[in-house]
Amino acid sequence: MAKTNFQYEKRQKELEKKKKKEEKLKRKAERGSDSPADDETAENEQPGETPGQDPAAAQ
Repeated sequence: MAKTNFQYEKRQKELEKKKKKEEKLKRKAERGSDSPADDETAENEQPGETPGQDPAAAQ
């Protein structure tokens, strides 16, 4: 019976983990580059408020 090559298996697991981590970072970078400034302004605006207008000046 042949012996199991544990070093090979370990290396394959390490490579798989590294690949997953790189893919996750890539997805995170793509998600972060989708104009976060626009998202923040849309979330901070009140309903009925005109964008770019000072809320204190509207009163």
